[in-house]
Amino acid sequence: MNELEMKIPDFQTIMLPLLQHTSDGEIHTNRELKDTLADFFGLSPEEREKLLPSGQQTVFLNRVSWAKIYMERAGLLERVSRGHFIITERGREVLDSAVERIDNSFLLRFPEYREFRSPDKNDEVDDKLEKKDDIETPEEALQTAYKQIREDLTADLITQIKKMTPVFFEKLVLDLMLAMGYGGSQDTAGSLTVAGADEGIDGVINEDQLGLDIVYLQAKRWENPVGRPEIQKFVGALHGKRARKGVFLTTSFFSREAHQYVEAIDPKVVLIDDPGLQNL
Repeated sequence: MNELEMKIPDFQTIMLPLLQHTSDGEIHTNRELKDTLADFFGLSPEEREKLLPSGQQTVFLNRVSWAKIYMERAGLLERVSRGHFIITERGREVLDSAVERIDNSFLLRFPEYREFRSPDKNDEVDDKLEKKDDIETPEEALQTAYKQIREDLTADLITQIKKMTPVFFEKLVLDLMLAMGYGGSQDTAGSLTVAGADEGIDGVINEDQLGLDIVYLQAKRWENPVGRPEIQKFVGALHGKRARKGVFLTTSFFSREAHQYVEAIDPKVVLIDDPGLQNL
């Protein structure tokens, strides 16, 4: 969880203020109370608009929604219609008791909530998420788990790639570019150069079926950083081909001088290092 998300109150901290703002007995909605609660917690514009990794909903609205759902399950709020809810008599009694905080532990005193959270009502994944819900909503926990799985997978892929031969990596890079939509098909769109005769070029991608626009590739399966001299060799090879576009990929990373160099030259050269390669 990044620093911005940590400044946004977790969904359990939202529970009591949300219930307090429904004490007027009127029907409310999540979106209506979102701005009111954001003002209550003093959230900045950036904190209000911070999106979940899915990009489909803001973090704060997601937490408001789950605070509402959990209190509905405990009988403190009642769903009137889709997206609309109202405080219950039990909810009023809780507020009258001058409670200082409402959270999952507090809600467990209500039998409906215990039934909702009981192990026989939830699968193994829900049981694991229970351990995280002090700061994350179930949706956030799922997305965090997905992100971790993806990061572990990409790191493992790079580890495996580094164990393979340089020729394997060159072939992999060519396949990757084709899979990204450059060139079209393996038969007509891309090829590797002959080993030992590439003059700094490992592969060629035809961006169109007629080969009117060509992208040249260089692939380095390295551990050490790739500096400006290696990029200069590649650019020299591109000039020899009268090429306008090149992509340099490595399992390592590029030096600052390498990045500065490609920003000031023609042809256009794109640098893709370990993190970028993992994502692709």
